[in-house]
Amino acid sequence: MTLDLTGITSKAAIHQLFKEKLGFEDWYGPSWDAFWDSVVAIVEMPEQLTLINWQEFAESCPRDMQILRQVMEDYAVEMAPKRIVLA
Repeated sequence: MTLDLTGITSKAAIHQLFKEKLGFEDWYGPSWDAFWDSVVAIVEMPEQLTLINWQEFAESCPRDMQILRQVMEDYAVEMAPKRIVLA
């Protein structure tokens, strides 16, 4: 599965995209803890989730991009062989 982050320039926007495209629960809120809980235990994730056009988000939200990169690393360890990758 591929998610296009074109135009995503805020933490709220990326979490809304994840909620809509990955089928997160209605209660899902814009937090990295909720994202982790959702991808690890609540929704059935694809074998690989590829994020494209992520550079604008990284420039607009460098701290959140840093957190997302850490989440991706932790996810690869916890959920192998499933992965979240940047392309």
